[in-house]
Amino acid sequence: MTIVTRTRLLSLAVAPALVSGLMREAAAQEPPLPPGLGGESKKQSEPSLPPGLGGTSRLGDEPGLPPGLEPSEPSLPPGLDGGSEDVIGVETVGQTGLLSFAADHGIKGFLEGRFGTRTQRDPHERTASIAEMRLRLEAERQAGSVFLRGATDLIVDPLFDSWAPDLESGQGFVDLREAYASFSPLPWLDVKAGRQVLTWGTGDLPFINDLFPKDWVSFFVGRDDEYLKAPSDAIRVGIFSDVANVDLVYTPRFDADRFIRGDRISYYNPLLGRPAGRDAPLQTDQPDEWIDDSEWSARIYRNVGGYELAAYGYLGYWKSPSGFDPLSGQARFPRLAAYGASARTQLAGGIASLEVGYYDSREDEGGDDPFVDNSQTRVLVGFERDLPEIAHSFSVGAQYYLEAMSNHDEYERTLPNGIPLRDEYRHVIILRASKLLLEQRMRASIFTYTSPSDRDTYIKPNVSYTIDDSWTLTVGANIFAGADDYTFIGQFGPNTNVFAALRLSF
Repeated sequence: MTIVTRTRLLSLAVAPALVSGLMREAAAQEPPLPPGLGGESKKQSEPSLPPGLGGTSRLGDEPGLPPGLEPSEPSLPPGLDGGSEDVIGVETVGQTGLLSFAADHGIKGFLEGRFGTRTQRDPHERTASIAEMRLRLEAERQAGSVFLRGATDLIVDPLFDSWAPDLESGQGFVDLREAYASFSPLPWLDVKAGRQVLTWGTGDLPFINDLFPKDWVSFFVGRDDEYLKAPSDAIRVGIFSDVANVDLVYTPRFDADRFIRGDRISYYNPLLGRPAGRDAPLQTDQPDEWIDDSEWSARIYRNVGGYELAAYGYLGYWKSPSGFDPLSGQARFPRLAAYGASARTQLAGGIASLEVGYYDSREDEGGDDPFVDNSQTRVLVGFERDLPEIAHSFSVGAQYYLEAMSNHDEYERTLPNGIPLRDEYRHVIILRASKLLLEQRMRASIFTYTSPSDRDTYIKPNVSYTIDDSWTLTVGANIFAGADDYTFIGQFGPNTNVFAALRLSF
């Protein structure tokens, strides 16, 4: 979550064929799971994640996303249950519509309109924060022992600077979310290759050992929380044993965050010494060579006496620009290695978690390079619990996050004049509360992210109402406030926005 100073493979040759093939014919039922991934666990089961991060997985699928990030799959509307086996021609499509056509061909997804506006004038951005129509199409099929899945979004957005698809940044009228094949060549081995959404760790928004790409633009302009997770082009291998389970992820070309560039959200530009946006979009030099600019991620995990334990490792680059080249004037992605661990257990009727990580800034190990972020130690302590004694279907979560900069004296000594000084220790308190109402048709939640050291706050209220099995209405806001315009949250103050969305699922 850094800006400037902090802050595909498997488009595979198979990806286009996979998606087109899936759109022509998808299996009518969910494919069976490979040995060991059904109702029975393997020799050593993978530890469960916090409430809202679990869910029913399919053949090596990633665990679900934090509360409110799960893509919903409601049942089909009346008349769209795919009962007819007639060949659908042009005339039939005209009569039953796109949704009936999709249902009869095993395609799921949604059609959504989402619109938002800033609540105050930002001289560097447009008044509209989001204005898009989005069609999600996803399908699955079993081809022998191989499970195939594809999911893509088609987008109409008058705020586009370019309609040309860019699968790295997600810009343009096509955003390919998933295109992968997964299989189990051995009972103790799973493989998933292609475009996929990856996640691990214990954090609810603060991510320490989860160094897979995030989409901060989507999150801050009011897209569904599902889109906070950007896709990776990677190969994931899962190894299961009685001693421990291991996940290995290889990304042959660096997958950066979809970070704040200034085209949708204004940000603090330290070179200009002021907030900037469309008048001065961030220019970056991003590693993009296959193999040479690859990433490795690893996780070892197991259950021990009621504790879910995991160790992590990463070798690659800072995920958002955390360096600067004074010669080219471009932001950079310096090399990074990260090491960490996490633990989760039941405590006092809820779930307690601890996660730690060390970010080894490989290009500034002494902390005396003013153009590369220093190494950091990060700590996250969390607790979440349902509170039926206060209200029915009411849950809360609290987290404390600490970010400690290494070699702060060297950083301060070499800091160029005019660049705001960052604290040695950055503290953040995160709170989330959610409540189900109206026979669980309505979900109301509020997420707050407050830094006493930076003196800034981010608040995200959200209310969604399920009208019926097909229609969902959502309203919400992204509220930014801060004492200074150069802190992580404070810089986004002019971007405070409200949004609303209407989704038709099929």
